[in-house]
Amino acid sequence: MTLYTRFAAHIDAALDALTATGDLPSGLARGAVTVEPPRDASHGDLATNAAMVLAKPAATNPRALAEKIAAELGKLDEVASVAVAGPGFINMTLTDDTWRNELAAIIDGGDDYGRSTRGQGQTVNVEYVSANPTGPMHMGHCRGAVVGDALAALLEWGGYKVIREYYVNDAGGQVDVLARSAHLRYREALGEDIGEIPEGLYPGDYLVPVGQALAQEFGDKFVGAPESEWLALFRKVAVAQMLQLIKDDLALLGIHHDLFSSEAELQAAKKPDAAEKELRARGLVYDGMLEAPKGETPEDWEPVELPLFRSSQFGDDQDRPIKKSDGSWTYFGADLAYHWQKAQTADALIDIWGADHAGTVKRIVAAVQALTGGKTRFDVKLVQMVRLLRGGEPVKMSKRAGNFVTLADVVREVGKDVVRFTMLTRKADAQMDFDFAKVVEASKDNPVFYVQYAHARVASLKRRAAAAGIECKSVDLSQLDTEDLRLVKLAAQFPRVVETAAAAREPHRIAFYLYDLAAEFHAQWNVGNDRPDRRYLIPDQPELTCARLFLGDAIGQIVRNGLAIMGVEAVQEMN
Repeated sequence: MTLYTRFAAHIDAALDALTATGDLPSGLARGAVTVEPPRDASHGDLATNAAMVLAKPAATNPRALAEKIAAELGKLDEVASVAVAGPGFINMTLTDDTWRNELAAIIDGGDDYGRSTRGQGQTVNVEYVSANPTGPMHMGHCRGAVVGDALAALLEWGGYKVIREYYVNDAGGQVDVLARSAHLRYREALGEDIGEIPEGLYPGDYLVPVGQALAQEFGDKFVGAPESEWLALFRKVAVAQMLQLIKDDLALLGIHHDLFSSEAELQAAKKPDAAEKELRARGLVYDGMLEAPKGETPEDWEPVELPLFRSSQFGDDQDRPIKKSDGSWTYFGADLAYHWQKAQTADALIDIWGADHAGTVKRIVAAVQALTGGKTRFDVKLVQMVRLLRGGEPVKMSKRAGNFVTLADVVREVGKDVVRFTMLTRKADAQMDFDFAKVVEASKDNPVFYVQYAHARVASLKRRAAAAGIECKSVDLSQLDTEDLRLVKLAAQFPRVVETAAAAREPHRIAFYLYDLAAEFHAQWNVGNDRPDRRYLIPDQPELTCARLFLGDAIGQIVRNGLAIMGVEAVQEMN
């Protein structure tokens, strides 16, 4: 039990004591009670809003209730003092030994320090990337891939069971275009001069190997054959090869999905039909006509009766068709069935989408709510595009890839860890610039470098201590003073950050926290440049040195654990 969970239990016990004495009525909901660091560090180490949130339902004065709660908390050995502030906030200052004990808990917890049971083993399906299988990954996909993968890891740290899923859109017109593009490259592989790639086909050279493989397997069998004879076959082969290319690209980022679900298989299994039947039985799908699109005259509009989902009952601005006039499923109709399928094996669903899909969020949220009866929590996280720069100038597109910058090229240039960390240095829904020069810059303005440098400094301490012949067979943490322990207070927040970030579905909070921790560590380190008594290595004071090495080890452990959530490897030294 880490410090924040322990004090949450202490506050619960204090409330139980007041309930037993009649100072609080029984049965009060305590879900809104929190324990967290005060906004102003001068107010203490921990703060709770217990009196503020319980006073009204208890029909009592919040400050009077705060005084009673404070009196209970003041009895704890770990608490040095308690103060009531303003209308009823309670601030606690903890003893130095409490922080020393938490420092020891960080080392004891090791690679698991910060893991939580808050998720109680609930299953969360995180669907991310899900790019059309029509080419290699480009940097437009990269940010969503990293955010989704880091979120999956964060949820696992938060005590959830996670399914990492990729939805393969292999049933739409884009895969027919892929098959035709592959057929062109197939003819090229057999010696035909295909000239410029026609408008409407995929121009990238990445399809050359697909054409060569088809030529080797089938010879000239399909050169002059009608499309009906080869389209389905070429589509299957091309999709399979593109999917393998996508998996290889994602592997460069350390990303591996548990499940690849096919839209074509979903439709072949009649899942959309089953979803429509379910919704019709509950009066949530009906046959009706859509209003004419805005801006079109009645002469341009041909009303057609379509099956419509009553998404307006769930907050959408209008009902949505699940089929087209030709009887095929709309993208929404298939997507609705796909989410219903996911909900069969998960307690909660999370989709990571590009910001260009913002307009479809309401309808799919409505569909999940309708199909699951509101029992399945569903979040859609929108990810903004990344602008690629080199020294402040826009990066030129790649003709080889088909007018985009490939993820593989970027990872090979700056490295997986730099890409992953950088993608998490801003909230997912905020615009981001990725400057090749800035992300490898050795400065405090580059969070990737600054956090890694903190870990490298800790690793260097061990090497330097060994070189100086310093052995720490035992450690006396009483050697650490208040100035040393200020760093522990920030390190001890890590489990709480993990829990709150997992609850909010926001993995960027881990990157922000690590930067703050690194900044505090570097600041403390730099004090030693002017004050020899504040250095980590003081050879003629072995007990103090061993205590500070222990502190450094704990900071290194927190950095490693945070980076592990982000899918980033902690470095031992900086070149």
